[in-house]
Amino acid sequence: MSIDAGLSDNSVGSPDWQVAPATAGSIPANRKDSLGRHGLALEGSARSGAVKRPQRPRELQDPLNHYLYHPLAWRFARLLAPTPITPNMVSVLGAGCVIAAAFAYTQLSWPVSAALGLGLHMTWHVVDGADGDLARLTGRSSPIGEMVDGLCDYLSHAVLYIMLAMLLAKGSGFFSGWHAWVLVILAGISHALQANHVEVQRRQYQYWVYGTPWLRNSHGREGSATSKSWAGALVSAYIGVASGMTPQALKIDAAVQAAQGNPVQLDLIAKAARAETEPLLLLCKVLGPNPRAIALGLSMFAGSPVWYMLYQAIALNLLLVFSVRAHNAAARRIAARIGV
Repeated sequence: MSIDAGLSDNSVGSPDWQVAPATAGSIPANRKDSLGRHGLALEGSARSGAVKRPQRPRELQDPLNHYLYHPLAWRFARLLAPTPITPNMVSVLGAGCVIAAAFAYTQLSWPVSAALGLGLHMTWHVVDGADGDLARLTGRSSPIGEMVDGLCDYLSHAVLYIMLAMLLAKGSGFFSGWHAWVLVILAGISHALQANHVEVQRRQYQYWVYGTPWLRNSHGREGSATSKSWAGALVSAYIGVASGMTPQALKIDAAVQAAQGNPVQLDLIAKAARAETEPLLLLCKVLGPNPRAIALGLSMFAGSPVWYMLYQAIALNLLLVFSVRAHNAAARRIAARIGV
């Protein structure tokens, strides 16, 4: 998800991995890895000819990311690094994987449709991680890249939902005809809200604990690249939805910004944020893109997307409400611990 809709956990513009710092200096222990995140240690490895796969914070990863998607994404990015292919091209390729999955799910015969659709949707996770890795390998990370990545994810999944709605509408039973469209639209809106919430919680956690900036930190600045782009209003809406769901988090953002240059205060904020929000990361993993893609595949193996749409619109929305309340409460506790 980046403005990646929370659909992936890799973005072109906002590095979310750690490598060993080049120097220790006076940086608090739990923030030293921000050196690597800004490229210092990675560049040193590159100069020695031994670029190693960046290690993302383990607490942010589920098993699929840690053992499958991220390693494959890194290998793919390494293959692409010497070529003229850009990270934004890879983002578009990822969108193509989702759209191809939509065609497989809706245009092929069962069970080939379910198997190929799920395979293509899982391939998207790999490609969606590769765009960020490629950007970091080639020094092309940027807020614009983060924005492009998110737009590709949102638009491609909109196509997926539309095609699933068309398939469901042609069927029989209660969820056919216009009822199918109502259900899918509700599920699609739910997907967007859940994805926004998940991605923003991950980005906030990385900013508070590891000092990794993200789109919200740059978009509001006068003359920022994303605010001047044609999609600036969409980025503002994305950030606005996030701030509306978890407004308490803005206090912590402000505290981190005010503490720049004060390693003691940054360390205090990081420790408080980790203590209060790390236990909530499991909620984000359940609401995140990996279980969602598998749930859709299982629903299609069961013969219809209706089961996935109901799961999305009912079960995951209930979990979203719980997660929003829990994260706001955690932000209030962090604010109390750091005295803001």
